[in-house]
Amino acid sequence: MKKRVLSICILLTTMGVFSQNEKTLVTINKEKTTVADFKRIYEKNLDAIDSEEAKDVTKNLELYINYILKVKEAYQIKLDTLPSYKREIASYKNQLSAPYLQDTTFITALVKEVYFRTKNEVKAKHILIRTSKDAIPKDTLIAYHKIVKIRNRIINGEDFEKVAAETSEDKSAQDDLKTGRKGNNGNLGYFNAFKMVSSFEDAAYTTKVGEVSMPFRSQFGYHILKVDDFRVAKGELEVAHILIADTTSIGKDKIDQIYGKLQKKEVFDVLAKEYSDDKGSKANGGKLNKFGTGRMVKSFEDAAYSIENVGDFSKPFRSRFGWHIVKLLKKHPIKSFAELKNELRGKIKRSSRMQMSETAVINKLKATYSIVDNEEAKKILERNNIRAMQADSLQNTLFSINDKKITQETFVKYIRNRRHIPVYVLFDMFKNQEILNYYKENLVYTEPEYAYTLKEYEDGLLLFELMQQKIWNKSSKDTLGLKTYYANNKEKYNSKELKNIKGEVMNDYQTFLEKNWISDLRKNNKIKVSNKQLKRLIKFYEKK
Repeated sequence: MKKRVLSICILLTTMGVFSQNEKTLVTINKEKTTVADFKRIYEKNLDAIDSEEAKDVTKNLELYINYILKVKEAYQIKLDTLPSYKREIASYKNQLSAPYLQDTTFITALVKEVYFRTKNEVKAKHILIRTSKDAIPKDTLIAYHKIVKIRNRIINGEDFEKVAAETSEDKSAQDDLKTGRKGNNGNLGYFNAFKMVSSFEDAAYTTKVGEVSMPFRSQFGYHILKVDDFRVAKGELEVAHILIADTTSIGKDKIDQIYGKLQKKEVFDVLAKEYSDDKGSKANGGKLNKFGTGRMVKSFEDAAYSIENVGDFSKPFRSRFGWHIVKLLKKHPIKSFAELKNELRGKIKRSSRMQMSETAVINKLKATYSIVDNEEAKKILERNNIRAMQADSLQNTLFSINDKKITQETFVKYIRNRRHIPVYVLFDMFKNQEILNYYKENLVYTEPEYAYTLKEYEDGLLLFELMQQKIWNKSSKDTLGLKTYYANNKEKYNSKELKNIKGEVMNDYQTFLEKNWISDLRKNNKIKVSNKQLKRLIKFYEKK
Protein backbone atom coordinates (compact mmCIF):
# COMPACT_ATOMS: atom_id res chain seq x y z
CA MET A 1 0.00 0.00 0.00
CA LYS A 2 2.88 2.36 0.83
CA LYS A 3 4.46 1.70 -2.55
CA ARG A 4 1.15 2.42 -4.22
CA VAL A 5 0.80 5.78 -2.47
CA LEU A 6 4.37 6.74 -3.26
CA SER A 7 3.82 5.97 -6.94
CA ILE A 8 0.68 8.13 -6.85
CA CYS A 9 2.75 10.92 -5.26
CA ILE A 10 5.07 10.73 -8.24
CA LEU A 11 2.24 10.41 -10.76
CA LEU A 12 0.14 13.23 -9.39
CA THR A 13 1.35 16.70 -8.53
CA THR A 14 -0.43 19.60 -6.97
CA MET A 15 -2.18 22.46 -8.64
CA GLY A 16 0.02 24.52 -10.91
CA VAL A 17 1.84 27.29 -9.12
CA PHE A 18 2.06 29.51 -12.17
CA SER A 19 -1.27 28.87 -13.87
CA GLN A 20 -1.75 30.30 -17.31
CA ASN A 21 -4.84 32.34 -18.11
CA GLU A 22 -6.78 29.40 -19.49
CA LYS A 23 -10.12 27.78 -18.89
CA THR A 24 -10.91 26.28 -15.50
CA LEU A 25 -11.14 22.49 -15.48
CA VAL A 26 -11.85 21.83 -11.79
CA THR A 27 -12.98 23.98 -8.88
CA ILE A 28 -12.62 22.60 -5.34
CA ASN A 29 -14.41 24.94 -2.99
CA LYS A 30 -12.98 28.22 -4.34
CA GLU A 31 -9.64 26.89 -5.59
CA LYS A 32 -9.33 26.50 -9.35
CA THR A 33 -7.27 24.18 -11.53
CA THR A 34 -6.89 25.15 -15.17
CA VAL A 35 -6.70 22.87 -18.18
CA ALA A 36 -3.04 23.85 -18.54
CA ASP A 37 -2.35 22.75 -14.94
CA PHE A 38 -3.81 19.31 -15.48
CA LYS A 39 -2.18 18.85 -18.91
CA ARG A 40 1.25 19.59 -17.47
CA ILE A 41 0.77 16.95 -14.77
CA TYR A 42 -0.87 14.37 -17.02
CA GLU A 43 1.64 14.68 -19.86
CA LYS A 44 4.57 14.56 -17.48
CA ASN A 45 3.71 10.96 -16.60
CA LEU A 46 2.37 9.62 -19.92
CA ASP A 47 5.61 7.81 -20.76
CA ALA A 48 5.48 5.96 -17.43
CA ILE A 49 1.95 4.63 -18.08
CA ASP A 50 1.96 1.29 -19.88
CA SER A 51 -1.75 0.65 -20.50
CA GLU A 52 -4.52 2.49 -22.32
CA GLU A 53 -6.85 2.07 -19.36
CA ALA A 54 -4.36 3.79 -17.07
CA LYS A 55 -4.09 6.66 -19.57
CA ASP A 56 -7.82 7.36 -19.35
CA VAL A 57 -8.17 11.13 -18.85
CA THR A 58 -11.32 10.96 -16.73
CA LYS A 59 -9.82 8.38 -14.35
CA ASN A 60 -6.63 10.42 -14.03
CA LEU A 61 -8.65 13.51 -13.26
CA GLU A 62 -10.51 11.63 -10.50
CA LEU A 63 -7.22 10.48 -9.01
CA TYR A 64 -5.95 14.02 -9.21
CA ILE A 65 -9.00 15.38 -7.38
CA ASN A 66 -8.57 12.74 -4.65
CA TYR A 67 -4.94 13.78 -4.31
CA ILE A 68 -5.85 17.47 -3.91
CA LEU A 69 -8.49 16.65 -1.29
CA LYS A 70 -5.99 14.64 0.77
CA VAL A 71 -3.35 17.36 0.60
CA LYS A 72 -5.94 19.98 1.62
CA GLU A 73 -6.72 17.96 4.72
CA ALA A 74 -3.01 17.63 5.52
CA TYR A 75 -2.72 21.41 5.56
CA GLN A 76 -5.96 21.78 7.55
CA ILE A 77 -4.65 19.57 10.36
CA LYS A 78 -1.31 21.46 10.20
CA LEU A 79 0.98 18.57 9.29
CA ASP A 80 3.16 21.22 7.61
CA THR A 81 4.04 22.56 11.09
CA LEU A 82 5.65 19.30 12.26
CA PRO A 83 9.38 19.80 13.09
CA SER A 84 10.30 16.66 11.11
CA TYR A 85 8.49 18.02 8.05
CA LYS A 86 10.18 21.42 8.34
CA ARG A 87 13.63 19.81 8.63
CA GLU A 88 13.02 17.61 5.59
CA ILE A 89 11.79 20.52 3.46
CA ALA A 90 14.71 22.75 4.51
CA SER A 91 17.16 20.02 3.50
CA TYR A 92 15.38 19.46 0.18
CA LYS A 93 15.34 23.20 -0.59
CA ASN A 94 19.13 23.28 -0.23
CA GLN A 95 19.49 20.38 -2.65
CA LEU A 96 16.97 21.77 -5.10
CA SER A 97 18.40 25.29 -5.13
CA ALA A 98 22.04 24.17 -5.57
CA PRO A 99 22.01 24.20 -9.42
CA TYR A 100 20.54 27.73 -9.40
CA LEU A 101 23.53 28.95 -7.36
CA GLN A 102 25.92 28.00 -10.14
CA ASP A 103 26.78 30.20 -13.10
CA THR A 104 26.55 27.62 -15.90
CA THR A 105 28.16 29.92 -18.48
CA PHE A 106 31.06 30.54 -16.11
CA ILE A 107 31.45 26.81 -15.36
CA THR A 108 31.39 25.89 -19.08
CA ALA A 109 34.19 28.38 -19.76
CA LEU A 110 36.08 27.09 -16.70
CA VAL A 111 35.89 23.48 -17.94
CA LYS A 112 37.47 24.54 -21.26
CA GLU A 113 40.17 26.49 -19.45
CA VAL A 114 40.96 23.56 -17.14
CA TYR A 115 41.16 21.19 -20.12
CA PHE A 116 43.75 23.48 -21.75
CA ARG A 117 45.73 23.42 -18.52
CA THR A 118 45.40 19.64 -18.34
CA LYS A 119 46.85 19.28 -21.83
CA ASN A 120 49.69 21.75 -21.23
CA GLU A 121 52.19 21.88 -18.39
CA VAL A 122 54.03 24.84 -16.94
CA LYS A 123 57.40 24.81 -15.19
CA ALA A 124 57.81 27.45 -12.51
CA LYS A 125 59.67 28.52 -9.38
CA HIS A 126 58.29 30.71 -6.63
CA ILE A 127 58.98 32.74 -3.51
CA LEU A 128 56.51 32.82 -0.60
CA ILE A 129 56.00 35.32 2.19
CA ARG A 130 53.53 33.77 4.60
CA THR A 131 50.42 35.42 6.04
CA SER A 132 47.81 33.80 8.24
CA LYS A 133 44.25 33.40 6.95
CA ASP A 134 42.94 35.80 9.58
CA ALA A 135 45.74 38.36 9.26
CA ILE A 136 44.66 41.92 9.95
CA PRO A 137 45.09 44.48 7.11
CA LYS A 138 48.23 45.93 8.72
CA ASP A 139 50.04 42.55 8.74
CA THR A 140 48.82 41.76 5.23
CA LEU A 141 50.23 45.05 3.98
CA ILE A 142 53.62 44.37 5.60
CA ALA A 143 53.80 40.98 3.84
CA TYR A 144 52.77 42.57 0.53
CA HIS A 145 55.46 45.27 0.71
CA LYS A 146 58.02 42.60 1.58
CA ILE A 147 57.22 40.49 -1.50
CA VAL A 148 57.25 43.64 -3.70
CA LYS A 149 60.80 44.46 -2.52
CA ILE A 150 61.89 40.89 -3.24
CA ARG A 151 60.39 41.08 -6.74
CA ASN A 152 62.21 44.37 -7.39
CA ARG A 153 65.53 42.72 -6.53
CA ILE A 154 64.93 40.07 -9.18
CA ILE A 155 63.66 42.56 -11.77
CA ASN A 156 66.83 44.57 -11.17
CA GLY A 157 69.01 41.58 -12.08
CA GLU A 158 69.46 39.32 -9.04
CA ASP A 159 69.15 35.56 -9.59
CA PHE A 160 65.67 34.23 -8.73
CA GLU A 161 66.91 30.98 -7.20
CA LYS A 162 69.53 32.73 -5.05
CA VAL A 163 66.92 35.20 -3.75
CA ALA A 164 64.44 32.34 -3.18
CA ALA A 165 66.92 30.39 -1.06
CA GLU A 166 67.62 33.55 0.93
CA THR A 167 64.10 34.97 1.42
CA SER A 168 61.35 32.43 0.69
CA GLU A 169 59.30 31.24 3.66
CA ASP A 170 58.55 27.98 1.85
CA LYS A 171 60.84 25.67 3.84
CA SER A 172 61.51 23.46 0.81
CA ALA A 173 63.45 26.33 -0.80
CA GLN A 174 66.28 26.22 1.76
CA ASP A 175 68.79 23.50 2.64
CA ASP A 176 67.86 21.49 5.74
CA LEU A 177 71.01 21.39 7.86
CA LYS A 178 69.58 18.74 10.21
CA THR A 179 68.76 16.17 7.55
CA GLY A 180 71.24 17.28 4.90
CA ARG A 181 68.42 17.70 2.38
CA LYS A 182 69.23 20.19 -0.37
CA GLY A 183 66.71 22.96 -0.90
CA ASN A 184 64.92 23.35 -4.24
CA ASN A 185 65.63 27.12 -4.46
CA GLY A 186 61.93 27.62 -5.16
CA ASN A 187 61.83 25.24 -8.12
CA LEU A 188 58.53 23.36 -8.42
CA GLY A 189 59.17 21.50 -11.69
CA TYR A 190 56.36 20.91 -14.19
CA PHE A 191 52.71 20.83 -13.18
CA ASN A 192 49.29 21.12 -14.76
CA ALA A 193 45.65 21.58 -13.69
CA PHE A 194 44.62 20.79 -10.08
CA LYS A 195 48.20 20.28 -8.89
CA MET A 196 48.37 23.70 -7.17
CA VAL A 197 45.83 25.93 -5.38
CA SER A 198 43.77 27.76 -7.99
CA SER A 199 45.27 31.25 -7.45
CA PHE A 200 48.78 29.83 -7.90
CA GLU A 201 47.73 27.88 -11.00
CA ASP A 202 46.10 31.01 -12.47
CA ALA A 203 49.28 33.05 -11.97
CA ALA A 204 51.47 30.33 -13.50
CA TYR A 205 49.35 29.98 -16.64
CA THR A 206 48.95 33.73 -17.17
CA THR A 207 52.64 34.64 -16.79
CA LYS A 208 54.79 34.46 -19.93
CA VAL A 209 57.85 32.20 -20.09
CA GLY A 210 60.88 34.02 -18.65
CA GLU A 211 58.81 36.63 -16.84
CA VAL A 212 58.19 37.19 -13.12
CA SER A 213 54.58 37.53 -12.01
CA MET A 214 53.16 40.38 -10.01
CA PRO A 215 52.58 39.49 -6.33
CA PHE A 216 49.44 37.40 -5.76
CA ARG A 217 47.84 35.88 -2.70
CA SER A 218 46.89 32.30 -1.82
CA GLN A 219 45.76 30.70 1.41
CA PHE A 220 49.45 30.47 2.38
CA GLY A 221 50.42 34.11 1.85
CA TYR A 222 51.89 36.25 -0.92
CA HIS A 223 53.83 34.74 -3.82
CA ILE A 224 55.76 35.73 -6.86
CA LEU A 225 56.69 33.15 -9.48
CA LYS A 226 58.83 32.89 -12.57
CA VAL A 227 57.79 30.68 -15.46
CA ASP A 228 60.69 28.72 -16.95
CA ASP A 229 58.93 26.59 -19.57
CA PHE A 230 55.61 25.65 -21.12
CA ARG A 231 55.01 22.34 -22.92
CA VAL A 232 52.39 19.82 -24.00
CA ALA A 233 51.62 17.50 -21.08
CA LYS A 234 53.14 14.05 -21.24
CA GLY A 235 50.18 12.27 -19.70
CA GLU A 236 50.52 9.65 -16.99
CA LEU A 237 52.50 6.44 -16.70
CA GLU A 238 52.26 3.08 -15.00
CA VAL A 239 55.66 1.67 -14.10
CA ALA A 240 57.33 -0.96 -11.97
CA HIS A 241 60.72 -0.48 -10.33
CA ILE A 242 63.44 -2.27 -8.47
CA LEU A 243 65.06 -0.28 -5.66
CA ILE A 244 68.38 -0.94 -3.96
CA ALA A 245 68.43 1.44 -1.01
CA ASP A 246 72.23 1.21 -0.48
CA THR A 247 73.65 4.32 -2.17
CA THR A 248 77.30 3.21 -1.83
CA SER A 249 79.35 1.34 -4.42
CA ILE A 250 78.02 -1.92 -2.95
CA GLY A 251 74.49 -0.85 -3.90
CA LYS A 252 75.73 0.16 -7.35
CA ASP A 253 77.26 -3.29 -7.89
CA LYS A 254 74.02 -4.96 -6.80
CA ILE A 255 71.81 -2.94 -9.16
CA ASP A 256 74.24 -3.59 -12.01
CA GLN A 257 74.01 -7.35 -11.38
CA ILE A 258 70.19 -7.16 -11.47
CA TYR A 259 70.40 -5.12 -14.70
CA GLY A 260 72.59 -7.87 -16.18
CA LYS A 261 69.93 -10.47 -15.28
CA LEU A 262 67.26 -8.38 -17.02
CA GLN A 263 69.40 -8.16 -20.13
CA LYS A 264 69.52 -11.95 -20.09
CA LYS A 265 65.70 -11.98 -20.25
CA GLU A 266 65.05 -12.81 -16.61
CA VAL A 267 61.52 -11.72 -15.51
CA PHE A 268 61.31 -8.19 -14.06
CA ASP A 269 58.60 -8.80 -11.46
CA VAL A 270 60.34 -11.95 -10.21
CA LEU A 271 63.57 -9.99 -9.70
CA ALA A 272 61.64 -7.16 -8.01
CA LYS A 273 60.07 -9.58 -5.55
CA GLU A 274 63.47 -11.08 -4.77
CA TYR A 275 65.76 -8.02 -4.63
CA SER A 276 63.81 -4.75 -4.31
CA ASP A 277 64.08 -2.79 -1.05
CA ASP A 278 60.79 -1.01 -1.68
CA LYS A 279 58.55 -2.89 0.74
CA GLY A 280 55.43 -1.19 -0.55
CA SER A 281 55.77 -2.46 -4.12
CA LYS A 282 58.05 -5.53 -4.15
CA ALA A 283 55.25 -8.01 -3.39
CA ASN A 284 53.43 -6.67 -6.46
CA GLY A 285 56.43 -7.10 -8.74
CA GLY A 286 57.57 -3.51 -8.14
CA LYS A 287 54.39 -2.00 -9.62
CA LEU A 288 53.63 1.60 -8.56
CA ASN A 289 50.45 3.67 -8.75
CA LYS A 290 49.82 5.67 -11.90
CA PHE A 291 51.56 9.07 -11.80
CA GLY A 292 52.10 12.21 -13.86
CA THR A 293 54.83 14.81 -14.01
CA GLY A 294 55.72 16.51 -10.76
CA ARG A 295 54.75 13.51 -8.65
CA MET A 296 58.13 11.74 -8.46
CA VAL A 297 61.69 12.93 -7.75
CA LYS A 298 63.22 14.41 -10.88
CA SER A 299 65.69 11.61 -11.65
CA PHE A 300 62.92 8.99 -11.38
CA GLU A 301 60.52 11.01 -13.50
CA ASP A 302 63.14 11.70 -16.18
CA ALA A 303 64.07 8.01 -16.40
CA ALA A 304 60.44 6.83 -16.57
CA TYR A 305 59.37 9.33 -19.25
CA SER A 306 62.48 8.63 -21.36
CA ILE A 307 61.40 4.99 -21.94
CA GLU A 308 59.77 4.88 -25.36
CA ASN A 309 58.17 1.44 -25.56
CA VAL A 310 55.90 -0.39 -23.13
CA GLY A 311 57.79 -3.37 -21.71
CA ASP A 312 61.23 -1.73 -21.96
CA PHE A 313 63.25 -0.82 -18.86
CA SER A 314 65.76 1.88 -18.00
CA LYS A 315 69.43 1.63 -17.21
CA PRO A 316 70.26 1.83 -13.49
CA PHE A 317 70.05 5.38 -12.10
CA ARG A 318 70.32 7.00 -8.71
CA SER A 319 67.88 9.10 -6.68
CA ARG A 320 68.04 10.23 -3.07
CA PHE A 321 66.26 6.97 -2.18
CA GLY A 322 68.89 4.70 -3.74
CA TRP A 323 69.49 2.92 -7.05
CA HIS A 324 66.58 2.14 -9.39
CA ILE A 325 65.66 0.31 -12.55
CA VAL A 326 62.27 1.30 -14.00
CA LYS A 327 60.08 -0.72 -16.37
CA LEU A 328 57.33 0.98 -18.43
CA LEU A 329 54.01 -0.88 -18.07
CA LYS A 330 51.48 1.48 -19.67
CA LYS A 331 51.15 4.99 -21.09
CA HIS A 332 48.08 7.12 -20.41
CA PRO A 333 47.98 10.03 -22.88
CA ILE A 334 45.68 12.99 -22.18
CA LYS A 335 42.13 12.14 -23.30
CA SER A 336 40.07 14.26 -25.68
CA PHE A 337 37.91 17.12 -24.41
CA ALA A 338 34.74 15.10 -25.05
CA GLU A 339 36.10 12.21 -22.97
CA LEU A 340 37.33 14.41 -20.10
CA LYS A 341 34.58 17.05 -20.00
CA ASN A 342 32.36 15.41 -17.38
CA GLU A 343 35.31 14.33 -15.22
CA LEU A 344 36.73 17.87 -15.25
CA ARG A 345 33.33 19.34 -14.42
CA GLY A 346 33.14 16.99 -11.42
CA LYS A 347 36.64 17.99 -10.27
CA ILE A 348 35.74 21.67 -10.56
CA LYS A 349 32.61 21.17 -8.46
CA ARG A 350 34.65 19.43 -5.77
CA SER A 351 37.39 22.07 -5.80
CA SER A 352 37.70 25.60 -4.47
CA ARG A 353 36.98 26.84 -7.99
CA MET A 354 33.25 26.36 -7.31
CA GLN A 355 33.52 29.38 -5.01
CA MET A 356 34.40 31.36 -8.13
CA SER A 357 31.15 30.21 -9.72
CA GLU A 358 29.21 31.21 -6.60
CA THR A 359 31.04 34.55 -6.59
CA ALA A 360 30.02 35.06 -10.22
CA VAL A 361 26.37 34.45 -9.23
CA ILE A 362 26.65 36.86 -6.29
CA ASN A 363 28.17 39.55 -8.51
CA LYS A 364 25.30 39.18 -10.97
CA LEU A 365 22.77 39.45 -8.14
CA LYS A 366 24.52 42.54 -6.78
CA ALA A 367 24.11 44.15 -10.18
CA THR A 368 20.42 43.16 -10.26
CA TYR A 369 19.30 43.92 -6.71
CA SER A 370 19.06 47.25 -4.95
CA ILE A 371 21.49 46.81 -2.05
CA VAL A 372 21.88 49.77 0.31
CA ASP A 373 24.27 49.91 3.28
CA ASN A 374 23.40 51.99 6.34
CA GLU A 375 26.77 53.61 7.03
CA GLU A 376 25.68 54.88 10.44
CA ALA A 377 24.54 51.39 11.52
CA LYS A 378 27.80 49.89 10.17
CA LYS A 379 29.80 51.79 12.79
CA ILE A 380 29.17 48.86 15.18
CA LEU A 381 31.81 46.96 13.14
CA GLU A 382 34.40 49.18 14.84
CA ARG A 383 33.23 48.23 18.35
CA ASN A 384 35.57 45.89 20.23
CA ASN A 385 32.65 44.56 22.28
CA ILE A 386 30.34 44.00 19.31
CA ARG A 387 29.61 40.37 20.24
CA ALA A 388 28.53 41.40 23.76
CA MET A 389 26.13 44.15 22.69
CA GLN A 390 22.52 43.75 23.84
CA ALA A 391 19.83 42.83 21.30
CA ASP A 392 17.71 45.92 22.04
CA SER A 393 20.57 48.16 20.89
CA LEU A 394 20.99 46.25 17.62
CA GLN A 395 17.66 46.88 15.92
CA ASN A 396 18.83 49.31 13.24
CA THR A 397 18.92 48.16 9.62
CA LEU A 398 22.50 47.28 8.68
CA PHE A 399 21.72 46.99 4.97
CA SER A 400 18.76 46.20 2.76
CA ILE A 401 18.29 43.94 -0.26
CA ASN A 402 15.36 45.28 -2.27
CA ASP A 403 12.51 45.26 0.24
CA LYS A 404 14.25 43.02 2.80
CA LYS A 405 15.92 44.69 5.78
CA ILE A 406 18.77 42.97 7.64
CA THR A 407 19.33 44.18 11.18
CA GLN A 408 22.51 44.61 13.21
CA GLU A 409 21.23 41.88 15.53
CA THR A 410 21.17 39.31 12.71
CA PHE A 411 24.81 40.11 11.89
CA VAL A 412 25.93 39.88 15.53
CA LYS A 413 24.29 36.45 15.83
CA TYR A 414 26.21 35.40 12.69
CA ILE A 415 29.60 36.44 14.06
CA ARG A 416 29.11 35.39 17.70
CA ASN A 417 30.93 32.06 17.32
CA ARG A 418 33.22 33.17 14.51
CA ARG A 419 36.04 34.75 16.48
CA HIS A 420 39.00 33.68 14.33
CA ILE A 421 38.06 35.96 11.39
CA PRO A 422 38.21 39.78 11.43
CA VAL A 423 34.81 41.50 11.71
CA TYR A 424 35.20 43.42 8.44
CA VAL A 425 35.81 40.12 6.61
CA LEU A 426 32.82 38.55 8.36
CA PHE A 427 30.65 41.46 7.23
CA ASP A 428 31.43 40.77 3.56
CA MET A 429 30.83 37.05 4.09
CA PHE A 430 27.55 37.78 5.87
CA LYS A 431 26.33 40.15 3.16
CA ASN A 432 27.09 37.62 0.42
CA GLN A 433 25.26 34.92 2.39
CA GLU A 434 22.20 37.17 2.83
CA ILE A 435 22.18 37.97 -0.90
CA LEU A 436 22.14 34.25 -1.69
CA ASN A 437 19.47 33.62 0.95
CA TYR A 438 17.29 36.33 -0.55
CA TYR A 439 17.77 34.79 -3.99
CA LYS A 440 16.85 31.32 -2.70
CA GLU A 441 13.79 32.63 -0.84
CA ASN A 442 12.51 34.19 -4.05
CA LEU A 443 13.20 31.24 -6.39
CA VAL A 444 9.55 30.19 -6.12
CA TYR A 445 8.62 33.50 -7.77
CA THR A 446 11.40 33.66 -10.36
CA GLU A 447 11.89 30.00 -11.40
CA PRO A 448 8.62 28.18 -12.29
CA GLU A 449 10.27 24.75 -12.58
CA TYR A 450 11.81 25.12 -9.12
CA ALA A 451 8.41 26.14 -7.71
CA TYR A 452 6.63 23.18 -9.35
CA THR A 453 9.20 20.68 -8.10
CA LEU A 454 9.27 22.08 -4.57
CA LYS A 455 5.47 22.13 -4.30
CA GLU A 456 5.34 18.58 -5.60
CA TYR A 457 7.77 17.42 -2.92
CA GLU A 458 6.09 19.39 -0.12
CA ASP A 459 2.66 17.97 -0.87
CA GLY A 460 3.94 14.46 -1.48
CA LEU A 461 5.68 14.50 1.90
CA LEU A 462 2.52 15.74 3.61
CA LEU A 463 0.45 13.06 1.90
CA PHE A 464 2.84 10.36 3.07
CA GLU A 465 2.50 11.56 6.68
CA LEU A 466 -1.27 11.80 6.31
CA MET A 467 -1.53 8.26 4.92
CA GLN A 468 0.61 7.07 7.81
CA GLN A 469 -1.88 8.51 10.29
CA LYS A 470 -5.13 7.79 8.49
CA ILE A 471 -4.48 4.39 6.90
CA TRP A 472 -1.27 2.51 7.65
CA ASN A 473 -1.10 3.01 11.43
CA LYS A 474 -4.83 2.42 11.78
CA SER A 475 -4.76 -0.82 9.79
CA SER A 476 -1.84 -2.21 11.80
CA LYS A 477 -2.98 -1.09 15.28
CA ASP A 478 -6.78 -1.38 15.01
CA THR A 479 -6.97 -5.16 15.48
CA LEU A 480 -10.69 -5.03 16.22
CA GLY A 481 -11.38 -3.14 12.99
CA LEU A 482 -9.26 -5.62 11.02
CA LYS A 483 -11.10 -8.59 12.56
CA THR A 484 -14.46 -6.97 11.83
CA TYR A 485 -13.48 -6.35 8.21
CA TYR A 486 -12.31 -9.97 7.88
CA ALA A 487 -15.54 -11.30 9.42
CA ASN A 488 -17.65 -9.23 7.01
CA ASN A 489 -15.67 -10.48 4.00
CA LYS A 490 -14.88 -14.04 5.05
CA GLU A 491 -16.31 -15.56 1.87
CA LYS A 492 -13.87 -13.56 -0.21
CA TYR A 493 -11.01 -15.42 1.49
CA ASN A 494 -12.55 -18.90 1.13
CA SER A 495 -12.89 -19.19 4.92
CA LYS A 496 -9.10 -19.25 5.41
CA GLU A 497 -8.02 -18.34 8.94
CA LEU A 498 -7.03 -14.69 9.45
CA LYS A 499 -3.63 -15.55 10.90
CA ASN A 500 -2.69 -17.37 7.66
CA ILE A 501 -3.64 -14.52 5.32
CA LYS A 502 -3.18 -11.49 7.56
CA GLY A 503 -1.00 -9.58 5.05
CA GLU A 504 -3.57 -9.94 2.26
CA VAL A 505 -6.45 -8.96 4.55
CA MET A 506 -4.54 -5.96 5.91
CA ASN A 507 -3.85 -4.71 2.37
CA ASP A 508 -7.54 -5.01 1.48
CA TYR A 509 -8.51 -3.32 4.75
CA GLN A 510 -6.24 -0.38 3.90
CA THR A 511 -7.96 -0.06 0.52
CA PHE A 512 -11.33 -0.18 2.28
CA LEU A 513 -10.32 2.54 4.76
CA GLU A 514 -8.97 4.77 2.02
CA LYS A 515 -12.13 4.37 -0.09
CA ASN A 516 -14.33 5.42 2.84
CA TRP A 517 -12.00 8.29 3.68
CA ILE A 518 -12.09 9.64 0.10
CA SER A 519 -15.87 9.32 0.12
CA ASP A 520 -16.04 11.50 3.25
CA LEU A 521 -13.64 14.03 1.75
CA ARG A 522 -15.77 14.34 -1.37
CA LYS A 523 -18.89 14.85 0.74
CA ASN A 524 -17.23 17.58 2.80
CA ASN A 525 -15.87 19.56 -0.14
CA LYS A 526 -17.62 21.25 -3.03
CA ILE A 527 -16.20 19.87 -6.30
CA LYS A 528 -17.15 21.14 -9.72
CA VAL A 529 -15.71 19.72 -12.98
CA SER A 530 -16.21 21.58 -16.26
CA ASN A 531 -17.64 18.85 -18.49
CA LYS A 532 -17.09 21.05 -21.52
CA GLN A 533 -13.36 21.36 -20.88
CA LEU A 534 -13.06 17.68 -19.91
CA LYS A 535 -14.65 16.58 -23.22
CA ARG A 536 -12.25 18.82 -25.13
CA LEU A 537 -9.34 17.29 -23.27
CA ILE A 538 -10.47 13.75 -24.03
CA LYS A 539 -10.82 14.58 -27.74
CA PHE A 540 -7.39 16.25 -27.73
CA TYR A 541 -5.66 13.13 -26.39
CA GLU A 542 -7.69 10.78 -28.61
CA LYS A 543 -6.29 12.62 -31.64
CA LYS A 544 -2.79 12.39 -30.19
